[in-house]
Amino acid sequence: MMPLTFCSEGEENIIKRIGGGEETRRHLENLGFVPGGTVTVISTTGGNLIVNVKEARVAVSREMASKIMV
Repeated sequence: MMPLTFCSEGEENIIKRIGGGEETRRHLENLGFVPGGTVTVISTTGGNLIVNVKEARVAVSREMASKIMV
């Protein structure tokens, strides 16, 4: 298991766990980051990640991405 920040671009990963506080977890779940779901890193720009989750493109900060374990 590793944080999403370590994933290669274009590689599809399965979300294992969402870390952080209750509010952070709820926010990420609302964006579609749920354990068992798939996530693909599209690109990394200035520390932020553009990811594909549930067929939608979402931008997440490096801090948020480090709480998503794949």
